[in-house]
Amino acid sequence: MGNKFFFMRFPEGRKKALTFSYDDGVREDRRLVELLDKYGMKGTFNLNSGIYPTEGGHTRMMKDELTELLKDRPHEVATHAFSHPFLGTLPSAMIAYEIIKDREALEEQFGTIVRGHAYPMGSFNDKVIEVLRSCGVAYARTVASTEKFDLPSDWLRLNPTCHHKNPRLMELAQKFAEMQVSYHSKLFYLWGHSYEFNEKHDNNWHVIEEFCEYMGGRGDEIWYATNIEIFEYMEDFDRLIFSADGDIVKNPTARTLWFDFEGQSFSIAAGESFRISERRDPNVKGYCV
Repeated sequence: MGNKFFFMRFPEGRKKALTFSYDDGVREDRRLVELLDKYGMKGTFNLNSGIYPTEGGHTRMMKDELTELLKDRPHEVATHAFSHPFLGTLPSAMIAYEIIKDREALEEQFGTIVRGHAYPMGSFNDKVIEVLRSCGVAYARTVASTEKFDLPSDWLRLNPTCHHKNPRLMELAQKFAEMQVSYHSKLFYLWGHSYEFNEKHDNNWHVIEEFCEYMGGRGDEIWYATNIEIFEYMEDFDRLIFSADGDIVKNPTARTLWFDFEGQSFSIAAGESFRISERRDPNVKGYCV
């Protein structure tokens, strides 16, 4: 069969994905959610359940307000630690307390399993990562922007593409939207705090509105997903089983998965097995290298 070029594709064979990650559960999240909904996009909201205000008038939303905004919606809720501490300064037991307490409270509040995390103030170290892993955290977002679109290689050191205040935001958006993907699939990961859009800070709602308008309406090319949806899809993809020569493929998962093999696109249903050679179109040429 010669050289074997095999690449993961997102649902429906798409080669690109876009996700958002916004912290602290602030009042401006309402407008951000409306914007994401308008353009069919999805976000992950990282919450500190231990410091919800008990009355209105605060920057952060109260518990019942967040429940109303995010429960049973297409967006994801993730931990941001119980009290928003510098996790990298804490002993292991306190780190575990911060994560487990936040997971437990959020799971009770939203009636779902919470597996994601964003590091408060970007503070973490190897000890924090070890504790997060033991607490059942699947991924954790840093604040170290890469300005790249590479897929994550270390989910507990998940570096975003950029913050929305990056002066190259629209340049990067255009590059991402227009790029032709032949090999590895690509991910645009945007993060921030929605309070940064308001008049007391940067007064720049137009930035995120322009970004969403430009990136929206591309559902045939871009998968709009939450952080955990991307993690779980890629986790399932890694469970595909191949014969020694790579011709037989089996999908032991509960979802349909997509991949490109030698320049041709394939989908494999949950529980399905097949020979790639029997499904190949002989008229489709492989990659040129």
